[in-house]
Amino acid sequence: MKVKSILISQPEPKAENSPYAELEQKFNLKVDFQPFIHVEGVDAKEVRQQKIDLTKFSAIILTSRNAVDHFFRIAEEMRYEIPTSLKYFCQSEAVAYYLQKYVVYRKRKIYVGKRTFQDIINLIKKHKDETFLLPSSDMLKPTIPQQLDEIKVEWKRGIFYRTVVSDLSDLRDVTYDIVVFFSPSGIKSLFENFPDFEQNDTRIACFGNSTIKAAHDYGIKVNIKAPTPETPSMTMALENYIDQVNKK
Repeated sequence: MKVKSILISQPEPKAENSPYAELEQKFNLKVDFQPFIHVEGVDAKEVRQQKIDLTKFSAIILTSRNAVDHFFRIAEEMRYEIPTSLKYFCQSEAVAYYLQKYVVYRKRKIYVGKRTFQDIINLIKKHKDETFLLPSSDMLKPTIPQQLDEIKVEWKRGIFYRTVVSDLSDLRDVTYDIVVFFSPSGIKSLFENFPDFEQNDTRIACFGNSTIKAAHDYGIKVNIKAPTPETPSMTMALENYIDQVNKK
């Protein structure tokens, strides 16, 4: 069956020249965006209940822009004046760049990984005398605490925000040829909103092994997988698939 419509379970990219826009134009598709999950911040009172005192930490581990936003929000709610001596360990250049929203970059000690959490671990090893805070959501890859414990540094996790299922009731009577997922939470959201969901002719695209596993756990057939050596991005995987089926 030819592909004419795609639903991306994420917010619409702000950039006008996004690869999804190019995909839409190339194949004359309808591409819609609908976040299946969203983030809600916890309040300062709940953070205090986790026995977190921001003054006790000399370094912050930031794995995402959400972590950046909610660390500074909590600091403001707690009336904590962030010292210029605080060290920032950012998982990627994108996270480090986003940090400029809150601090004067050249006046801070910022350490930047390339992309993975292992990159941060390699940087942290050189600063073992610091006391690290990891602001995170309620959902955290188990490998992250394991990696921090293995290098024997003093660290504490703080749940500063939560991943929440979005209301998808407006999609109840809408069907798409392809639905694209990027996290197990997105799959969970689908079934919490539509417990009687049946795949039928809908093709499912998943990014990452954990998302693929979650789809299989719910009995979904995954038709398009990324990343792979041939298709390292989701848009490349979609383009490759559509190119094949729309020729028939």
